[in-house]
Amino acid sequence: MAAGTLYTYPENWRAFKAQIAAQYSGARLKIASASPAFTFGQTNRSPAFLSNFPLGKVPAYQGDDGFCLFESNAIAHYLSNDALRGSTPQASAQVLQWVSFADSEIIPPASAWVFPTLGIMQFNKQATEQAKEEVKRVLAILNQHLNTRTFLVGERVSLADITVVCSLLWLYKQVLEPAFRQPYPNVSRWFLTCVNQPQFKAVLGEVKLCEKMAQFDAKKFAEMQPKKEAPAKKEKSGKEGGKQQQQPQQQEKKEKKKEEKKAAPAEEEMDECEAVLASEPKAKDPFAHLPKSSFVMDEFKRKYSNEDTLAVALPYFWDHFDREGFSIWYAEYRFPEELTMSFMSCNLITGTVGMYYLRNVILFGTNNDSCISGIWVFRGQELAFTLSEDWQIDYESYTWRKLDVDSEECKTMVKEYFAWEGEFKHVGKPFNQGKIFK
Repeated sequence: MAAGTLYTYPENWRAFKAQIAAQYSGARLKIASASPAFTFGQTNRSPAFLSNFPLGKVPAYQGDDGFCLFESNAIAHYLSNDALRGSTPQASAQVLQWVSFADSEIIPPASAWVFPTLGIMQFNKQATEQAKEEVKRVLAILNQHLNTRTFLVGERVSLADITVVCSLLWLYKQVLEPAFRQPYPNVSRWFLTCVNQPQFKAVLGEVKLCEKMAQFDAKKFAEMQPKKEAPAKKEKSGKEGGKQQQQPQQQEKKEKKKEEKKAAPAEEEMDECEAVLASEPKAKDPFAHLPKSSFVMDEFKRKYSNEDTLAVALPYFWDHFDREGFSIWYAEYRFPEELTMSFMSCNLITGTVGMYYLRNVILFGTNNDSCISGIWVFRGQELAFTLSEDWQIDYESYTWRKLDVDSEECKTMVKEYFAWEGEFKHVGKPFNQGKIFK
């Protein structure tokens, strides 16, 4: 039976997975989440901690026998028993399926929607609305699966249930108000069944479901941002400066305050993700060879994300668009015959974001009768995929056609794809769902 210590910070939902698994399996688990055993932002940056967990992230597990693990899913798996992991090869694979589903399908939209309500992340209207639609999609999938089942895999709680419940936890606590969750009764029934099991309750306590959808609080977000120290004023010299010299006692107090500021609390420091990004060498600008453009893509993205698309963002786009410095391309997925279920087809729409391009891709049609196409706005006049390996995820799966930016065809396409509404005469199928990469 496993025995060891789990390093984390309080209320870390990722750590809850391991803790609940240990409740079921009987693993002896000590939780180090407070000083002096563990101080987040300090202990996890120490040489001793990094020698065992080089990423410096939590949760992190160290067994009494010295065995170390990072990544929450691996830790939860290790602390589980065979019943939780799946007692047959088929059940084990199904458990892994739902664990992966939680990471890839639930966590991204849940974070985009919930984090702004907690003051952790700036609000982005476009991202939040897209996240809501993606949450609806995953809830619909879960609701259908649970229509004839009590639990996700088999007839008892498994690691699949533990992982998916923990992934949904903040959604249910913050934003899934009664009206929003009403279409998904099977999911709510299953969720409440799980969180009221003694093993869940021992870790989560009483889980109170959201009564009113939480909204972004700008004041809370501002309060949670690191406070920047004001630059010190230069001392005046000469006679006037002599008159304003501070008394020794005042000077001592000032020095003490300076020392206190130096010892800033951990939450005002960069988190581990920011620290890693800051330490990476700056990538070379792939468009450095192009002349400077008057069109600032980031300015347009802010308009597009936070203001009305048709009334504000599109007029801004055409008023500022640099026809020499940027180009607009139409892309169409090459293999529509391979598209089956809509949610699976939408998963094919992947990509990266960048400050010099914008991608808006739409799935049209219904199950077994769909297609994918999109509009790209690129820096320069050529396809830029060869300039960066990060951009080469799926471009070969599309056919590409450069649009005449002054044509009515281009203006219509930009309007319809950016607004996700219109006739889409060139497609001949109804809008299903879309994704934006910006």
